[in-house]
Amino acid sequence: MATLKRNVIELIKEVSEEGEVIKSEKYLTPAFIPLKVVYQAMDLTAEMQKSSFKNEREMVDRFIDFIVHDIYKDKFTREELIDGLHAPEAVETLQNQILFVAQGYQTDETKKFLSEKKN
Repeated sequence: MATLKRNVIELIKEVSEEGEVIKSEKYLTPAFIPLKVVYQAMDLTAEMQKSSFKNEREMVDRFIDFIVHDIYKDKFTREELIDGLHAPEAVETLQNQILFVAQGYQTDETKKFLSEKKN
């Protein structure tokens, strides 16, 4: 049987004064994500494209809740996700998580991490 595709998200826990990551934690998606989660990702993506959110913060909040509860099944909290993403890359990271569910898209970093984990 084929191995199911997974994704990873890295949350930063501690940073040095010089900006070096001292401690971070990587979380894998569950081995199986049901198709109904794809429908939710498609709905979120459609809402984003239509700009049907009141503002960008509402959109980001919806992405965060979806990622924490529906994709990663509460392996980390909403606060841990918010505190663990580097601001300049945060929205892109959130969008990549949703793209993974909707289209199976994996970043090169994710592919590398998963291949190292197998070895």
